Amino acid sequence: MSKNEQLEKQIEAERTNARETCDVSGTNSGACAAAWDAVEELQAEASHQRESKTGTEFNQYCDNNPDAVECRVYEN
Repeated sequence: MSKNEQLEKQIEAERTNARETCDVSGTNSGACAAAWDAVEELQAEASHQRESKTGTEFNQYCDNNPDAVECRVYEN
């Protein structure tokens, strides 16, 4: 199972947990808010991973052409 699949499974589990928590403690409770915050954090992480995976067109160009002058990295 890939990292993305594991993360999506975890998000779904947290959604289920958040719904159950809100049913038990009420939709205006702190526990309900905290449960949905956990869902949001996982969704943000999934979004960040998707974004960093694709990168910019320039990064993709450098990945495909590591010897190009534009892609050289100089260290001080």
